Amino acid sequence: QVQLVESGGGLVPPGGSLRLSCVASGFTLDYYAIGWFRQAPGKEREAVSCTASSDGSTYYSRSVKGRFTISRDNAKNTVFLQMSSLKPEDTAVYYCATEPRRLGGYCSGTYNPLYEYDYWGQGTQVTVSS
Repeated sequence: QVQLVESGGGLVPPGGSLRLSCVASGFTLDYYAIGWFRQAPGKEREAVSCTASSDGSTYYSRSVKGRFTISRDNAKNTVFLQMSSLKPEDTAVYYCATEPRRLGGYCSGTYNPLYEYDYWGQGTQVTVSS
């Protein structure tokens, strides 16, 4: 079965940390740029971070740069998102997805509902609250 599965979400106080995982099954992540996206209630989905397969480059949105770190372990077919110094405004459902293949393994640095994302995970809830 071809799928992406996220895990690692939860409830943390402001300033806390979480590590999200995105595990692929049924296909290899080696040739895909993998993005992390999030969607808060009443807000549009937004791109948070991405790791490219083409050149190892990474992308971070302005709101998380310096606090989040993305990494990948191709041997485990897994991408991680280490989140530190969490803020209440980070509260959202976090999704991982394969970036469009037409980008050749590079990150788009955005979310566009018209893009052809091959695979999405089911999402994991992150809640930052005291």
